[in-house]
Amino acid sequence: MGRGRVELKRIENKINRQVTFSKRRNGLLKKAYELSVLCDAEVALIIFSNRGRLFEFCSSSSMFKTLERYQKCSYTSSEATAPSKETDNNYQEYLKLKIKVEFLQRSQRNLLGEDLGPLSIKELEQLEDQVEMSLKHIRSTKTQLMLDELFDLKRKEQMLQDANKALKRKLQETGSENLIQLSWQNGGGEGSSAGQIADPQHEGLFQPLGCEPSLQIGYHPACIDQLNSGTTSQHINGYVPGWM
Repeated sequence: MGRGRVELKRIENKINRQVTFSKRRNGLLKKAYELSVLCDAEVALIIFSNRGRLFEFCSSSSMFKTLERYQKCSYTSSEATAPSKETDNNYQEYLKLKIKVEFLQRSQRNLLGEDLGPLSIKELEQLEDQVEMSLKHIRSTKTQLMLDELFDLKRKEQMLQDANKALKRKLQETGSENLIQLSWQNGGGEGSSAGQIADPQHEGLFQPLGCEPSLQIGYHPACIDQLNSGTTSQHINGYVPGWM
């Protein structure tokens, strides 16, 4: 009994729909591979699931090359309209940008030392020169930054030295003023004490009189006879007896 014809319509059951998609997808990919091998054909297959997942197969080395070939073949006819030409231009621009992105990513990996196997000796030499130039530029920038920092440090050092000199000068001036004030205070005290001492130039005019502490004014018994005789004499102690 042969298989019945399957009605082509959307499978409502979600699980059955997913199982059928998985089976038919694998079968389609297998048929595309067999067709490319058996017939030596360039086959490109792109599948998007209902969830947006991508499944693809390409018999050539790059899917973009096959798509570019497709664009060239499909838009060479004169039946192409203006909107299709605009779409083709946009797609061509997209391909160019995609190629540039791939080239930049490959160059970045090469600079990091990755994926160097496919490069030739000449390409490796160019890469080496580029790395050396980048290294020189980095070192030059680093040296300039270090010199700028050193200049800033020297300028700050000079400012600190100037501030230190100013503080020292101010401290010396303050110390000199304190010494002058202290000397004026000491000089005033000595002047007041010296004022109480007589001037040396006038010391000769005011000589103290020498006298005996036992000086007595009046009659002295020992001098009665001398007074009676009319003669004046000094006492042996050096004082003049009183007169009647």
